[in-house]
Amino acid sequence: MILKRILQKTALADWWSFACHHTVLGIVEKRTDALEELGTGPPNEEAKEEPAMADQSTNSAQAAEADKGYWQANLRLIYISLVIWALVSFGFGILLRPLLSGIAVGGTDLGFWFAQQGSILVFLVLIFNYAWRMNKLDAEHGVDEE
Repeated sequence: MILKRILQKTALADWWSFACHHTVLGIVEKRTDALEELGTGPPNEEAKEEPAMADQSTNSAQAAEADKGYWQANLRLIYISLVIWALVSFGFGILLRPLLSGIAVGGTDLGFWFAQQGSILVFLVLIFNYAWRMNKLDAEHGVDEE
């Protein structure tokens, strides 16, 4: 029984490693194809050594800047989502509940409604908004899924 669990966990770990490896390779291939289309791909073999080195350092600097912009936008989206989550769950549901007790929604006060139903609805909106915005961000930076 224990051996079977170990084998199952190992197979799952192998699958996860395989999936992550191929996902990373797919992103790298897409980025390489996009750079070649823009004309900023690897230099020609006929080019001299010194300009080739300069082109490679420029390309890697541009790629690093593009990656940095992508991750900054990604983190900004995550931070905004976390602030909204904290405000709705802790703020409206717990901390500001006494202030919201005078407002009636569905036969109960607004603070209780946020703690029981409103926060769940806001969380669902946050999930769909995050997925939509990340797909848009991926498309802008050329790392979208096809």
